[in-house]
Amino acid sequence: MGKSKVVITGAPGTGKTSIVNGLESKGFHCFHEIIRDMTSKAKQEGQSEEYISNPLVFVDDAMQFNKDLLQGRTAHYQQSLKIDVPISFFDRGIPDVLAYMAFFGQTYDQDFISHCENHRYDSVFIVPPWQEIYVSDNERLETFEEAESIHHFLMKTYTQFGYNPIEVPKDAVPNRIDFILETLKKL
Repeated sequence: MGKSKVVITGAPGTGKTSIVNGLESKGFHCFHEIIRDMTSKAKQEGQSEEYISNPLVFVDDAMQFNKDLLQGRTAHYQQSLKIDVPISFFDRGIPDVLAYMAFFGQTYDQDFISHCENHRYDSVFIVPPWQEIYVSDNERLETFEEAESIHHFLMKTYTQFGYNPIEVPKDAVPNRIDFILETLKKL
């Protein structure tokens, strides 16, 4: 496989984090999603009486929230360059920030684009929306229909940056992990 940087992405509630946790339990180095902690913190600091799908309503400065997210994902990428492991898995990649901004109708400047262009991953796996396993919680605020829309924004954004996301089949977590690992061996 060589030293690779592999993104596992997908809309909320697709089983992405379960896959990453499974990969980690097999001994792979994984960088975990940071948005859940950021969203939870933003909700605690803001007014969260209403059930709202956009975590940006809980922050005073939505652009700064996105910049912080971009910096956090970039820091994960840079950390992956310094560790001596053959493969690093990322629970979401830098282009996810732009996909979500597009989903929420936010504009972004060249700095956001440059982060995506200058921090390239070797492979991108996307986990499709799967209504049978979808569950909302305190940090996953989107409806299933919004998750389907986010999936399309993720596909579009990664494709715009020259990636060919590989769709992970809807299956049990161990089978999904096997699919990812077998696919990586063939690349």
